[in-house]
Amino acid sequence: MDLTVQEVERIWVDLPYREVPARHMARELPHWTLFEICRVRLACGVVGFGETMPYYTWRAVSDAAVASVRGKSAAERMWDDTLGAGLQMALFDAVGRANEVPCHRLFGERHRDRAFISWWDIDMTGADWLLECREAMAQGYTSFKTKARPWFDPHEQCALLSRELPPWFQLDLDFNGMLVNTAQATKLLSELERYQQVAIFETPIPQEDVLGNRFLRRQTHVPIAMHYGSPPILTALREDICDGFVIGGGASRVLREAAVAAAADKVFWLQLVGTGITAVWALHLAAVLSHARWPSINCHQLFTHQLVRPAIAVDNGLAPVPDAPGLGVELDEEAVARFRIPPKAKPYPAPGLLIAIRWPSGATSYYAHAQQYWDEFLGGRLPLFPRGVRLEQVPDDGSPGWRELQARARVGGVHAGRVG
Repeated sequence: MDLTVQEVERIWVDLPYREVPARHMARELPHWTLFEICRVRLACGVVGFGETMPYYTWRAVSDAAVASVRGKSAAERMWDDTLGAGLQMALFDAVGRANEVPCHRLFGERHRDRAFISWWDIDMTGADWLLECREAMAQGYTSFKTKARPWFDPHEQCALLSRELPPWFQLDLDFNGMLVNTAQATKLLSELERYQQVAIFETPIPQEDVLGNRFLRRQTHVPIAMHYGSPPILTALREDICDGFVIGGGASRVLREAAVAAAADKVFWLQLVGTGITAVWALHLAAVLSHARWPSINCHQLFTHQLVRPAIAVDNGLAPVPDAPGLGVELDEEAVARFRIPPKAKPYPAPGLLIAIRWPSGATSYYAHAQQYWDEFLGGRLPLFPRGVRLEQVPDDGSPGWRELQARARVGGVHAGRVG
């Protein structure tokens, strides 16, 4: 068959969040609803598809990348990670369909026919975490990864989930380095590990702190996960600073890093974020990677639609790896047509937000978007993880006072002392 790329079509969609994630994603990730679908047509008539989150760093597909594949063999170009996620995915899908083999056969020898998969949510109230965990269990999931943040009390959140969830349902808490140092992290992690559902801590302190991470790993019985590559992998393995890795990126990078992890006998999860299209792509990768034993993070559960048919079905925390050619699923054309939009600028910060961090002392700090308070916490200008802290969005009541406070918050944090 002639695998020459004849045409590349790019379609933007704006995919709505489900109700509970929608309450929280706008303050930090309003742009995650935007996706670019890439469709590649080969000279033999076969069409493959993939997707990109256009405002998610390396995943974006450029005009130059599209020009570089036109007139070239899809099989020759598909291993180039610099093409961007959606275009690379579409090339693999097309080559697999043309040769009547599933993508996982292009990646290597199949190790499993069902892959581990996790539910994901951003930081939110314990009550909303509980709603999401119940929905996850109803859909066959056994694992939930979320964000542990200093503007919510993780004791309060974990205590609620521990009371309400079965012991077999696991929680992975990602700190993104926001515990800052071992002095802060040692005490909190030792307390949180008492909740039986807590299964993994991810990046408790900055990953480049090699000595701190080596010390911290020896203070907790809960496994610690770190993103592959920081610090350099030989340093991470020599100093034995974590129990497993988070691996993501293009196909070549994932297979290369997974091979190193397997040689070192280190488990990992795949973290490839998108709709059901990306989640299916991750299933094919997980099929051939022996040490992809922690549940993958794909975040497709955030949205009202998966964009693929058939939809991914999960049972006992595992999803079947498709065996049909290419990705093994079809693009949901009706959903694509319904949510199609022209390309748009990154919608950050989302307008009209007023965010309040309520301190247990009675003080309040107001912000207009997440990057403001991220900088404050990481810069050492706000208390880290005090008991009883909470974040909430202040609805617009139409009053002059709300508008004046929101305008001030857009400029920078507004700090009000305790009242009464």
